[in-house]
Amino acid sequence: MKLASRYGVFLTPLILSMFMSGIVSGVATAKSLGLEPGLVGAWMSAWGTSWAIAFPVLLLVLPLVRRIVNALVHPPEPGHDARRMAPQGR
Repeated sequence: MKLASRYGVFLTPLILSMFMSGIVSGVATAKSLGLEPGLVGAWMSAWGTSWAIAFPVLLLVLPLVRRIVNALVHPPEPGHDARRMAPQGR
């Protein structure tokens, strides 16, 4: 089952915030506590707090980031798939 494309505006920051807050909180927690038995529980707690902040922040800043990126890159050429590095073959 796929969702309508209009939900992409929320799914992108949702998934991005889950990955980024999980990775960053995991690294920070491991650096702070070291590899000890309570690490996973502390990481999950830190991840929940981090994600609760990261998701709304991403919702707010992602439009600004997209405008900045659009100002820094050329628009794709006609017939060019923007998701690929090279123009499509003949």
